Amino acid sequence: MPPGPGPKFLNGKVDGIVTGLRLARAEHVVIADDDVRYDAHALARVAALLDEADLVRPQNHFRPMPWHARWDTARTLLNRAFGADHPGTFGVRRSTFQAMGGYDGDVLFENLELIRTVRAHGGRELRPPDLFVARLPPGVDRFRAQRVWQAYDDLAQPVRMAVFLAVLPAIGLALARGRPGAVAAGAVLVVLLAEAGRRRGGGRRVYPFTSVLLAPGWVLERAVCSWLALAARLTGRGIPYWGRRIHVAGHSLRHLRRRAAARSQMGAVSPAAGSRPGPLRGRGESAAPCASRHRTVSPTNDRTGTAPRSSGQDRSAGRPG
Repeated sequence: MPPGPGPKFLNGKVDGIVTGLRLARAEHVVIADDDVRYDAHALARVAALLDEADLVRPQNHFRPMPWHARWDTARTLLNRAFGADHPGTFGVRRSTFQAMGGYDGDVLFENLELIRTVRAHGGRELRPPDLFVARLPPGVDRFRAQRVWQAYDDLAQPVRMAVFLAVLPAIGLALARGRPGAVAAGAVLVVLLAEAGRRRGGGRRVYPFTSVLLAPGWVLERAVCSWLALAARLTGRGIPYWGRRIHVAGHSLRHLRRRAAARSQMGAVSPAAGSRPGPLRGRGESAAPCASRHRTVSPTNDRTGTAPRSSGQDRSAGRPG
């Protein structure tokens, strides 16, 4: 089903989620990119966890696993070493989504924006490290096109962006001082972190060891792409995204909390479904549905509604986080 009528977000995925959440009738809803492949066990577990939380964040793994999927899996492993990866799917309470008035779809890193918006409204997120959901890998051309896209996402996470921006200068300085051992030690540390992420939550059964060995190469790639992403931001070019340009990677949690508080104080009514959210509503206040864009699916469970499948563009390669 195509996204519904109304103003369109710069990130078209969010239009589809808006439509899906508007048409869904059950409380527990699963939103997913169209390359995500749930099995019955994972769907049932997401539904059960939504009894305890407002947002559930599974962990994606590629299946099958061509070379570029193994390369990008290194990113997933490093993210898991420090917490959790940003997947192409979530479980969400429809009432929470309505109470928030949706979330801002004029950002590149829409998954992080959703997570932070739920947190800004006092919602609870669960991210079990052993809840694995398969996704199809992108084609090689798509994979290449996403390198700078995904680095631009890190502008929404300044500390992370600063770390990657520092990698190339640090390597150059070490080599200039005749200390190649320091570079090698850094590579070993990255491998150890990737393996730690692989072992979390029994991840060894879905993540290959080859991705651990590729982790230093992925870090070097991200370091280069981070400088390209920063240049795109500083020159005002932003990132071309399906015929549009997006300049904002995402909003800080502090910013979203201010918006939520302002909306609560004004007693604003949430925008009509499909419109752009203004300052977001505090959790617990009623609001008309407002959603965003992915495929929307559900388990065969009377607590979990089935919403239509959207026809939006998909980034199809996992997310940095």
